[in-house]
Amino acid sequence: MKSELVDVSPTRKEIKIEVEPEVVRAAFDRISDRYAKQASVPGFRPGHAPRAVVRTRFKSEIRGEVLRELIPDAVNNAIEKHELAAIGEPDVHLDTDKALERIGEDAISFHVGVEVLPKVELGKYKEIKATRRLRPVTAEDTDRMLEGLREASAALQPVEDRPAESGDTVTVSFQGKFVDHPEDEDIKVEDVEVTLGGPSVQQEFTDNLIGVRVDEEKTFVVDYPHDFSAKGLAGKKVEYKAKVSTVRVKELPDVDDEWARSLGDEFDSVETLRAKIREDLEKRASSEADNRLRTELMRWLLNTHQFEVPESMVEHQTQYRLESVVRDMVGRGVDPRSQELNWEGAREELKTQAEEDVRGSMLLERIAEEEHIHVSDEEIEAEIDAIAQASRQSKEQVRGILTKDGGERSIANRLRNRKALDLLRENARVTEAEWSDETNQKDEGARMKAEE
Repeated sequence: MKSELVDVSPTRKEIKIEVEPEVVRAAFDRISDRYAKQASVPGFRPGHAPRAVVRTRFKSEIRGEVLRELIPDAVNNAIEKHELAAIGEPDVHLDTDKALERIGEDAISFHVGVEVLPKVELGKYKEIKATRRLRPVTAEDTDRMLEGLREASAALQPVEDRPAESGDTVTVSFQGKFVDHPEDEDIKVEDVEVTLGGPSVQQEFTDNLIGVRVDEEKTFVVDYPHDFSAKGLAGKKVEYKAKVSTVRVKELPDVDDEWARSLGDEFDSVETLRAKIREDLEKRASSEADNRLRTELMRWLLNTHQFEVPESMVEHQTQYRLESVVRDMVGRGVDPRSQELNWEGAREELKTQAEEDVRGSMLLERIAEEEHIHVSDEEIEAEIDAIAQASRQSKEQVRGILTKDGGERSIANRLRNRKALDLLRENARVTEAEWSDETNQKDEGARMKAEE
């Protein structure tokens, strides 16, 4: 076998391969003889048809088997010979169909497109200058969290001595008719809880239900805007007949030691509760500062190490990011199948981010290799345990899924990259500075671009 390597790009190689006539002939004869022994040819006893007759009768089948036998081995041998770190399936093209007509007589020549991992040349990755900015925790932050806990502890109490007011929660059964489209199916919902004046409540509901009492019925029209989140109602006008079954008022607990103790045994007073809230906020702020610092270090590393990355890996990561955006939309009640969404623009933006993901991962892997960073079985076990706890599954269930999807290897790679990034952090020249608002919401930007 002869082969010649053509360097198309850092991630794309082409190999020109020629399988010598004698090798092709040997395979052609061997496969022809096997057909002759097994084939049933009219006019001849089974297994006794001449080789020439068999070759004529089963021409395409024999030719196909010859190619299936010779080409994969030739490709693998050529990749090994030229020491290529191939990824994905090679792209094989026969140079001419004429050789197939004379198969067994002439050489078979073809060329193979191979995608490869590029050689990553490391520049500077230690002593990187970076800034760590810690978000200050204020008394207002603590008060806001405390008020959130108070809201979560609130109870709804029935109101009997007055009509509904803003802030009350009313339980209502609705029957709605589409004013401009009477042929549409009526809306019927039972026992819906509506918080009057709530941020997610259409204003017409608040205006018309303030002042109602238990068992009262009221009819009113809601004119939904064209950009309303529920597509079936957007731009529609609906006449509702509403019957109120309960009116309740939210009663917030007093901020006292008794309430603090009700939130957990570790709280014996409001003061200890406040201290715990502040401690948690400070830990969160410190973690956020560390994450931003790591992001800054990775940004520096990416900016100073530019190289081509394999297209197939970028496409895979783009699809992963796209699926994450879709899951986020579904979680927020947005239909990703809507014709109004600009998926082409979103995909292009996500592809840019995906390319950085792949390049960043390759850089961290190269640093891990350079620094002889390894991941132990114990570390993989600890990560599986953390995944099990976060997903509320048993370790056996998680391990079964990971084994099926090759996930343990993925976990090892992720942990190795995490260690490499920690090494960057440990060896960086970090300056502490005042807090300034920064955002890094590219995925959100892609989602918004899709919704434009």
